[in-house]
Amino acid sequence: MNMNKGDETVDSKSKFLDSAENMAQSLGTSLCLAKWQQVSLHLTTGMNNSCYHPPLHRIPVESIGRSASALHNTDHKKQQRKLMLTGQRPSECSYCWAMEDAGKLSDRHYRSGEPWAAEHFLSIKNSTGDEDVVPSYVEVNFNSACNLKCSYCSPQFSSSWADEISHHGAYPTSTLHNHPDHFTGDRRVIPNREHNPYVESFWAWWPELYPQLKHFRMTGGEPLLDRNTYRVFDHVLANPKPDLHLNVTSNFSVDERSWQRYKSKVKELCQAGNLEHFMQYVSLDAWGAQAEYIRHGLDFELLWDRVNQFLNEIPNYSSLTFIITMNNLSVPSLENLFAGILGLRKTYSKTYQRVWFDTPVLREPAWQSLQILPESYADRLEMLWAWMIRQIETKDDPFHGFKDYELSRLDRDIAWMRSAQDQDHSKSKADFYRFFAEHDRRRGTDFLKTFPEMRSWWAECEYHARQS
Repeated sequence: MNMNKGDETVDSKSKFLDSAENMAQSLGTSLCLAKWQQVSLHLTTGMNNSCYHPPLHRIPVESIGRSASALHNTDHKKQQRKLMLTGQRPSECSYCWAMEDAGKLSDRHYRSGEPWAAEHFLSIKNSTGDEDVVPSYVEVNFNSACNLKCSYCSPQFSSSWADEISHHGAYPTSTLHNHPDHFTGDRRVIPNREHNPYVESFWAWWPELYPQLKHFRMTGGEPLLDRNTYRVFDHVLANPKPDLHLNVTSNFSVDERSWQRYKSKVKELCQAGNLEHFMQYVSLDAWGAQAEYIRHGLDFELLWDRVNQFLNEIPNYSSLTFIITMNNLSVPSLENLFAGILGLRKTYSKTYQRVWFDTPVLREPAWQSLQILPESYADRLEMLWAWMIRQIETKDDPFHGFKDYELSRLDRDIAWMRSAQDQDHSKSKADFYRFFAEHDRRRGTDFLKTFPEMRSWWAECEYHARQS
């Protein structure tokens, strides 16, 4: 790869980026292997998607009564597979199409190029789309119990959010955000105290699913607070699977008792060597007080201490990935976060990479999108990109710098950010002010104290709110 921006050039290529580029040539214009081999299951609401880009769609409860594999193989998903096999681009995958039309590698290429998907390329290419598939990459949300109220989250995924909305009602944006009426009927979260047919079906499917898994990831809610997490751990301990990547996403801000229980169990798993790798995902979108503002209830110092505990005390079969959901409040302190990640790499990555990060973009709610920020914020990310390339990993010093695909992904985020510069964002700017003004009122926070560098932006958003 020859990566250029301005006068900076890098002549190297990782296997991960090379696989994505090769798969981009093989897939054609429409095929995405994740539609077959990956699923995200939201068992608290009975919905799924193949990755986080398409909207969630309902899993008919009557279908899982006939076959538990219908948790993944819904009629809707089969329709999307058929479109892809006939060279059509499903509209629900618009983010990837937009990135590709802009000349960038999309997540379709990255995901399809990974071994858990790529090994199924020929069978998928020659399929009809009607087949029931056992996926090799499964994400599951068993429970909405969560101790945080992240600004862009909702009562579907956080019991703390549900409690706030129940007490205070919806946020006063142009479309009432997280209105209680929205989480009724088909969108109602099934409480833990009630029978959940989707969780029941998952465990009925588990004996068929487990032997085929290459990646299994538990999300939330907060998995460290969920008994199903430990049920999975116990199963892996009793049934070794040397090709399994077991993954858990956490806010790392739970109570000390829950943390110690979790850490002890992960140590046991990794010391037993019953799996190929344990990946700890940590949700963190900014640095310090700004991270705490975005993810209300987060204790940044506690999180950072626990990151170090994890990397220091569980040195085998394990690594850690920061999931940095790129929203407009991430930009001011992103360089500090990236510098912190480099520091962790230099401390803990000796014989293999133990500290990773990803920068997926936030698309909803619109008022927290990168796309509504002024051009000067895109310039700031460009300067961050230029700083990163000067810290790029080399053959002589592996594991300690940034990787080529990390630069490529940030470049993609900047391109997506700029792709909407000519659009009218006045409505979203007004909603930004309305949401965070109410956020400060309800939660006792102070936007301008936390983000003093965004004072002009705040004033612009306030202007649009008062004009509408």
